[in-house]
Amino acid sequence: TISIGSPTEIAVKLNALQSMSSVPLLFGADLEAGAGFRARGGYFVPNAIDLGGAIVFPPEMAVGATRDTTLAYEQGRLTAVEGRALGIHIAYAPVLDVNNNPDNPVINTRSYGEDPQLAARMGASFIRGVQDHGMIATGKHFPGHGDTGVNSHLALPVVTVSRTRLDSVELVPFRAAVKIGVGAIMSFHGAMPALDSSNVPGTLSAKVMTQLLRREMGFDGIIISDAMDMRGVLDQFGAAESVKRAVAAGIDVLIQPQDVTQAIDAVVAGVTEGRYTEARLDSSVHRVLEAKRRIGLPQSKLVDINALRFRVGDSASVQVARRVAEKSMTLVKDSLRQVPLASRTARVLSITLARRADLSAGVAFNAELRSGLPNLRAEFVATEDGALNYPRLIAAADSADVTIIGSYIGHSWDAVTANAPGAFAGFVESLVQLGRKPIIVAFGNPYLLRQVPSVPGYLVAWGGFPVSQQAAARALLGTSAITGHLPISIPPHVSRGAGEERPARPR
Repeated sequence: TISIGSPTEIAVKLNALQSMSSVPLLFGADLEAGAGFRARGGYFVPNAIDLGGAIVFPPEMAVGATRDTTLAYEQGRLTAVEGRALGIHIAYAPVLDVNNNPDNPVINTRSYGEDPQLAARMGASFIRGVQDHGMIATGKHFPGHGDTGVNSHLALPVVTVSRTRLDSVELVPFRAAVKIGVGAIMSFHGAMPALDSSNVPGTLSAKVMTQLLRREMGFDGIIISDAMDMRGVLDQFGAAESVKRAVAAGIDVLIQPQDVTQAIDAVVAGVTEGRYTEARLDSSVHRVLEAKRRIGLPQSKLVDINALRFRVGDSASVQVARRVAEKSMTLVKDSLRQVPLASRTARVLSITLARRADLSAGVAFNAELRSGLPNLRAEFVATEDGALNYPRLIAAADSADVTIIGSYIGHSWDAVTANAPGAFAGFVESLVQLGRKPIIVAFGNPYLLRQVPSVPGYLVAWGGFPVSQQAAARALLGTSAITGHLPISIPPHVSRGAGEERPARPR
């Protein structure tokens, strides 16, 4: 698993590791939003200048909002082209979870949506794009992490639905992925009593990994565990025992154990204890070696560092990410018909709500907005400050014609909830009652409308990377059309498929 770094740093590091090994190494990375999801140059502080890197796409739910399988394929293609140029061979993507629980704190916009058929079509297109261009795709998190309000990084989720429901919803995208030959599947650190009544995580269940995935569904690619340092597997059995149970269940590759040496010792101990045979381990080794052969790794284990500038982050490829972002913009609510914003002379208050450490939040959005609305005042509110700044901002809204609130609060690996802080709803309600007509732009959790149902304007931008910030600003300015439709419902207010369309203003 690759840590974050610039494209050159990653490629040099991986080449060095390959040179140290007599056997070609197979590298994987979380590339859910493209190679730039991991290969970024970071930000120059204190001005939050983006130092560039590989392409970052909007999250999967944005692609779902476009309903465009061609864009899903193109994202897969560019992920593979850039990822292979960096020396990465497996993309831990796409997320095939059907996000049908609005309270899910960890999947959320990482999913294509709540419609299993849409998730299947989009996921299959992404997989084809990846694997047609020399990289292995990974469908995750089998058999489905969408219908839970518990973060598996922090605790064990339990999905209490019937086998019939699993067959008609959760398993649909995975069956489609297996049918087209996805190279890898990643496991879910959650229990599904309908599949295994012992309530162990799917990662540790032979009924899930071997009986269902291997035998019933006919998958013969690599089964990869989710990170083995997550509480969803550690809390029941501890690190060493979880490793043994995962191998016995049918896992081929264990990623991110707490202690690598301890994990290796545990794998060996499982054989001596009679938990599984050497032949069982050999079958996993064979699958990994076959994957290396299939992508031509023995013939070309090193990448050309000098070619990175021509293969990573080129302008034509960036345009694909921009098309996804623009086509995904979804105007859920505009009861006062404020969008597109009417006057260049309007006084605009743009409030950014984000974690203090989110250096890029609001930067690209406000810069793009200011190009069409020069009388813009930008304010930043850190979630860590609670309600401290709200009275001042309510006063500032007094002198504004338009108040825009960009929320960057959403899912996270360490989040218990994807909701905005409790005081936020009261702040928005105060603006509504005072006639300030706020427009919320959801760069994080798209379900935020449940907390602020009275807001007159609600645009879902799906992600906080610069490409989505710029697209949201252009949508509000009317310089690009708004055509996205929700791939989710926002109960009880909005149904799946909702979205008001707006044409671009004539230039």
